[in-house]
Amino acid sequence: MTATTHHVTDADFTLADEHAMAAALRAAATGVRGANPLVGAALLDQDGQLIAVGHHRGAGTDHAEVDVLRRAEAAGATAAQIAAATMVVTLEPCNHTGRTGACTEAILAAGIRSVVHAIGDPHRAAAGGAHRLRAAGVRVRAGLLAGQARQLNRRWLAAVGTRPFVTLKVAQSLDGGIAAADGTSQWITGTDARADGHRLRALADAVLVSTGTVLADDPALTARRADGSRAARQPRRAVMGLRPVPASAAVRGDDGRFRALPTRDPAEALAGLYADGVKHVVIDGSPGLATAFARAGLVDELVVYQAPLLLGGRPAFPDLGLSTLGEAIRFVPDEAGGGAATRFGPDTRLRFVPEDAAADAAADDAADAPGAADDTVPVPDRKD
Repeated sequence: MTATTHHVTDADFTLADEHAMAAALRAAATGVRGANPLVGAALLDQDGQLIAVGHHRGAGTDHAEVDVLRRAEAAGATAAQIAAATMVVTLEPCNHTGRTGACTEAILAAGIRSVVHAIGDPHRAAAGGAHRLRAAGVRVRAGLLAGQARQLNRRWLAAVGTRPFVTLKVAQSLDGGIAAADGTSQWITGTDARADGHRLRALADAVLVSTGTVLADDPALTARRADGSRAARQPRRAVMGLRPVPASAAVRGDDGRFRALPTRDPAEALAGLYADGVKHVVIDGSPGLATAFARAGLVDELVVYQAPLLLGGRPAFPDLGLSTLGEAIRFVPDEAGGGAATRFGPDTRLRFVPEDAAADAAADDAADAPGAADDTVPVPDRKD
């Protein structure tokens, strides 16, 4: 993690607390973006030494608090040492049971009596962890390195409770082409890169393409393993646009998980998906949609699979409507989810998040504001 360290002035926090939170933030940054936030946790013993560090690896996996408890046990810490430790976590421990159990109950079951968290959980169902712990007699302190914690999850924080988190996936040539002039595009990237793209699909709640893509390519939008078999977890399949989807289209399937979104408005499409319970959507292989969502500022994560070839042909982002460099839509490299740049055979996966100076400034202002260490007011809706 490369964010500038934000030193809190609360005398209640020790230097050891800050070092532990910094370690938790670094661990959180190795997690997977999507329906859930990036969260890390650390256990600090009574002498200020780290016992273990853990993090959340995506929806359905152990939350950071449970992960660090298991890592502490695996490292040989006794139950008494764990109970005497301070739990340091980048997000307020959740207080509900979804696909995983409540983190508050795991902390209480371990006998831990001291918890430090950076920011409150804005998810209504999951929030209230600090109150639950305090009611059980646990000392809870909040606000340590809050600016860094908000910065790490600023796009998730902007989306939670209002719309799905949006990942835009692009497979392109070195010159930004996604298809040759004659429309051929299978395959620009190699088998390893395509397998990773299917892994990304399997992590999402839904995959979204345009009606134009359906009519041109007839994709099934399933998530598949390297051997071509269907992955155990399948996303919903959504198609956005005003033209009808043919009854024979592969995307319709026979499992009732197809959704037509008769609109060209990205915000309206996301509202429809969110109403269906979708918390993470991947836009995959539709240049018109890619352009529309980018222009609307609704891309939370950009994943580019770059093939080492020059193609010309059809661009990944046609007609962004920009006339000068000052209007460019800017992104910054993202180290989450395996790193900003990863090789897959001859291809390279590049991960980016939007550059957002206004959001960065707001996060820093919130961290410095009076009462920044208080629990946040919850809003809907986070997925486990």
